[in-house]
Amino acid sequence: MLQRRLGLAQATAINMIDMVGIGPFITLPMVIGMMNGPYFLYAWLAGAVLSFVDAMVWSELGAAFPKAGGSYNFLKEAYGANKSGKLMSFLFVWQTMIQAPLVIASAAIGFASYLSYLLPLSTLASKAVSGGVVVLIVILLYRKIEAIGKISMLLWVGVILTLLWIIGGGIAHGNFTAPIKHINDGLTINYAFIAAMGFAGVKSIYSYLGYYNVCHLGGEIKEPTKNIPRSMFLSIFGIAVLYLAMNISVTSVIPWQEAKDSQFVISVFMQRLAGDTAATIVTYLILWVAFASVFSATLGYSRIPYAAAVDGAFFKVFAKLHPTRQFPHISLLFLGGVAFVFSLLFRLSDVISAILAMRILIQFIGQAIGLLILRKTRAAETFPYKMPLFPLPIYIAIILWIGILFATGLKMMLIGLAVIAAGTLVYFMKAKRTNEWPFNKVDSTIP
Repeated sequence: MLQRRLGLAQATAINMIDMVGIGPFITLPMVIGMMNGPYFLYAWLAGAVLSFVDAMVWSELGAAFPKAGGSYNFLKEAYGANKSGKLMSFLFVWQTMIQAPLVIASAAIGFASYLSYLLPLSTLASKAVSGGVVVLIVILLYRKIEAIGKISMLLWVGVILTLLWIIGGGIAHGNFTAPIKHINDGLTINYAFIAAMGFAGVKSIYSYLGYYNVCHLGGEIKEPTKNIPRSMFLSIFGIAVLYLAMNISVTSVIPWQEAKDSQFVISVFMQRLAGDTAATIVTYLILWVAFASVFSATLGYSRIPYAAAVDGAFFKVFAKLHPTRQFPHISLLFLGGVAFVFSLLFRLSDVISAILAMRILIQFIGQAIGLLILRKTRAAETFPYKMPLFPLPIYIAIILWIGILFATGLKMMLIGLAVIAAGTLVYFMKAKRTNEWPFNKVDSTIP
C-alpha cells in the first residue's frame, strides 16, 4: 500500500520542477517568434490564467479524491464507476500509456538539444544522450518515496537558483523596465493577434503543464485535502512570476527581434552579460533543470497505470509494488521503456503539439465537465475545497482549452481523435469479453 510521506513543500517542489523543465528555455524564442512583437508577454500571461482556472478544477477533484492516479479516479467518479466512467477512465489510461512517455521524451530531447551548445552533437549522439537521460531517471526513481522527496527538494533548489540568476542578471545589467514599457507597441487586437495568441499559447501552456502532478501522487500526500490545492496554486503563482521575470530579463538585454531566432537564447544572454564561463555555467544549470523535469514527470505518471490496475481496469501486472521499496516498479519500467523509444524517434516541436492535442478532450475538458456533473450529484461535503465563482472558472477553462486544441493544428487534432477512437474500440472489445458497461445490466440507481 502507498504511504503518505510527502508534505506541502515536497509536493510544491515536485510540481514546480515538472512545470519548468527545459520548456521555457526552448519555447521562449518560439513564443516571441509566433507573436512577432513586444507583446509576446501576453502569451505567457494567458498560459498562467489558463493554468490557474484549470487548477481550480483539479483542486476540487484532487481534494475530494486524493488517490494515486489523479485523472483516472476523477473521470471514473464523475461519469459513474459502473457506467460511462469505465470508458472515460480507460481512455485516460490508454492515452497516458502514449502521452506520458511523450512528456518524458520531450524533456529528454530538450536536454540533448541544449547540450549541443556545450558539445556539438551528431544526430545519433543526440539520440543517445536523450535515451541515456531516460534510463538514468528510471534508475534514480527505483527507490522509496521518502528518498524521492529528498531528491526532489535538491533538484528544486537548482531550478530556483537557475531562474533567479537569469532574472538577477537582467535586473543588474539590462534595461529591465523597457520590455514592460513597450509591451503594447504596435499592438492591434484583431484576428491575426488572436490567432498568434493561440499558436503561441500552445508553447507557453506546455511550459506550465505539471501544476497538477501532485494529483497523480494523491495517495502519497500528507493532509491531501489542504496540501493538494495549496501546492498547485503556489506552483502556478511562483512559476508565472519567474517566467515573466525571465522573459523580461532576457529581452532587456537581447532585443526581441534577435531573441526570437536564437536557439540557445539563455546561454547567449549570459555570455553577453558575463562572458563565456558564465554562459557555460548557466547552460549546465539549464540541463539540471531539464533533468529535474524528466524526474518529476516520470514519478507522477508511473502512478497512473498502477492505480488503474489496482482498480481492476487495466492489466494486473501494473498493480505490482516493489516487494521492499513499495513503489509501482512495473509501471515505472514500462513508461520509462516507451519514453526511451520515443526519445530516439521524435522531434521536440512535434512532441509538444502532440502532447496537448492528445490530452485536451479526455483529460482537461472531460474532467471539467465531469466536475459539473459531480457538483450536481454529490453532497457538498464531498468537496473540501470549493472554487470561487463556481461554475464560471470551469466554463472559462473549457473555452480556453478548446482554443488551444484548435491551435495545435488539424494534423495533431486528427491524431488525438484517432487515439481516442482506437482506445474506444479496444475498450468495447474488452467490455464485451468481460461483461462490463455497456454490455452488463446494472441498477440505474448505482452511480
